[in-house]
Amino acid sequence: MRLWTIHPRYLDVKGLLAAWREGLLAQKVLEDRTKGYRNHPQLKRFKECDQPVGAIASYLREIHTEALRRGYRFNEDKINPATFSGTLDCTRGQLLYEWNHLKRKLQLRDKAKHAELEQLKEPDPHPLFNIIEGDVEEWEIT
Repeated sequence: MRLWTIHPRYLDVKGLLAAWREGLLAQKVLEDRTKGYRNHPQLKRFKECDQPVGAIASYLREIHTEALRRGYRFNEDKINPATFSGTLDCTRGQLLYEWNHLKRKLQLRDKAKHAELEQLKEPDPHPLFNIIEGDVEEWEIT
């Protein structure tokens, strides 16, 4: 499961589809509607906020918006109606770790997307995340 800190506009088709599927799975976990993945490290930052279901719904809404922008038809009805008006803190080290991780993936599976993003040093975060100084998050498996 990868719940990207980076903005979904940087994801290739496979990455965007995976973010949608994995976000929906995370939503089920946070709604207590599944037994698997309950202790997945990517969920820690959502579980620690005061409105975890609203936070993951906010995350998914941005994925959905990006899908619509690209002409894809993700089913918005799958997103929990809960809301979240805040942001979740995430470290710059985590953002950059994920950025390099994505670029390595793109180098193998989408060379055109990789070339488009190669010169960008630091991506914008997903709007849910407020970037603070710090190293890679302790929950990340490196």
